[in-house]
Amino acid sequence: MKALCWNGKKEVSVESVADPKILNPRDSIIKITSTAICGSDLHLYNGRVPTMKRGDILGHEFMGEVVETGKAVKNLKVGDRVVVPFPVACGNCYPCSQGKVSGCQNSNPGWMPLETLVGEPGAGMFGYSALYGSYAGGQAEYARVPYSDFGPTIVPSTLTDDQVLFLSDIFPTGYQAAEYCEIKRGDTIAVWGCGPVGQFAIRSAFMLGAERVIAVDRHPARMRLAEMAGAETVNYEDSDDLVELLKQLTGGIGPDHCIDAVGMEAHGTSVYGKLERGKQALKMQMDNATVLRQVFQSCAPGGTCSIAGVYVGFIDKFPFGSIFGKGLTVKTGQCNVHGLMKPLMERIANGDINPPEIISHRVALDDAPKMYELFEAEKDECTKVVLKP
Repeated sequence: MKALCWNGKKEVSVESVADPKILNPRDSIIKITSTAICGSDLHLYNGRVPTMKRGDILGHEFMGEVVETGKAVKNLKVGDRVVVPFPVACGNCYPCSQGKVSGCQNSNPGWMPLETLVGEPGAGMFGYSALYGSYAGGQAEYARVPYSDFGPTIVPSTLTDDQVLFLSDIFPTGYQAAEYCEIKRGDTIAVWGCGPVGQFAIRSAFMLGAERVIAVDRHPARMRLAEMAGAETVNYEDSDDLVELLKQLTGGIGPDHCIDAVGMEAHGTSVYGKLERGKQALKMQMDNATVLRQVFQSCAPGGTCSIAGVYVGFIDKFPFGSIFGKGLTVKTGQCNVHGLMKPLMERIANGDINPPEIISHRVALDDAPKMYELFEAEKDECTKVVLKP
């Protein structure tokens, strides 16, 4: 089969690889009909995540048709259309039993180096290095899906691939970020990052009752998408002091709740931000905490800071005094996708949200290397790429 393989920093290629096989009775094999490039994939593309190996198959947002199942898989049959959640989770361990699938204790054979690196092991993840289990990803023609008796969700024929594909990751991730804020009617929410996750955080905040959403970014195409959803936009490059500007826009108080949908590769314009970008280049620090600092310093007293952006290491210059002094609540972590897929599918079916509106490019799998380059370089108004194997 064809698959997109990682060959080094900023080097990916479509190659012929072995077809996946059933390795465990709980496995299934999916013929992929749609897959997508995620902003998190750019961390791999840019060489930010260690333990990637030449030939690793990328991709954790995918869906398709079941073509084979293991003997223990009774909930799926050949021919079913399914969307696959990006965390690999067993469904049986304590975190899974509590709905916290991102902390699955059984799905990640790479848990020990991950715990050493970041201080805590986590669930396995498709297409995301040995740290997350070395599972082959979904930017391919076929994929093996472990724990298929727990993970994939069947898609009704009334919904298209474009409508439901993002249930694999970015829609639940953006929704969970907004849900963590415990939004009340009339609240003002600030969202850093108008990329795909930020777009769904904005739309979810309005669905959950926010009166006002202020979206922070610098890319015109992404900001226009945020405005389409009803958000006010702020270009951080136009402000000498973003924290002060956000306070001015909210009566001197700050947004009621703040969402970081950027993560480790923030484009810091402050002295600290530029210093961290230098440290990243020298492999001295993995994360740029520019957005985190702005979130904590901007948020209103008693507010919630919801962190959906990916961070993977230890961070210097962390403003814990702002968190403590204002009594902030901080909620974060990989999304617990499994429990959100069906209720959010209902939202889509009811017309509460239109996921395809964020798609800018639909191309064949063979065009994936060019799309990675385009997405990373932020060219051609590239907001979200869907690949059709």
